[in-house]
Amino acid sequence: MDKRDVAVIVGSLRKDSINRKVAHALMEIAPADLKLSIVEIGQLPLYNQDGDDNPPTEWTSFRQRIAAADAVLFVTPEHNRSVPSALKNAIDVGSRPYGKSAWNGKPGAVVTASPGGIGGFGSNHHLRQSLVFLNVPAMAQPEAYIGGADKLFDASGKLVNDGTRKFFEGFMQSFAKWIASNH
Repeated sequence: MDKRDVAVIVGSLRKDSINRKVAHALMEIAPADLKLSIVEIGQLPLYNQDGDDNPPTEWTSFRQRIAAADAVLFVTPEHNRSVPSALKNAIDVGSRPYGKSAWNGKPGAVVTASPGGIGGFGSNHHLRQSLVFLNVPAMAQPEAYIGGADKLFDASGKLVNDGTRKFFEGFMQSFAKWIASNH
């Protein structure tokens, strides 16, 4: 059986991002029938509709990569009770020009992580609002708000919390089933 190609979008651009560590942990734990790879978003010029007729190379490459994916996994922090600007820009770049969204119909899942106790709740739900419009069926359960995430990894970025590892394993198994039932 072919592996399902999952584009992983990390909402934080920070080099030592907690969410990048979460993404790597999820990639390591993922079922064998999923092939996950991070699709970088920091290089994307800001979306401007004036560029639709002659898009920057970065937009075209990003759109092609998302269009080729079988599914998408968003792993993001919360900025001001919403998604980080780089993630919002990537969503906009991938959704345009109007009527040619690369996101259309891709099964998705959302994981938010933060040092705080609510684990990015606002970002998680705000992102889901955009996904409804983009026709990305987002997995509803299990929900993934990872609070205290700064204490889950060792100095080398490896997940050291067994409870979180078990949760991530269940989450990724559910996501694999979600992809299979929505692809």
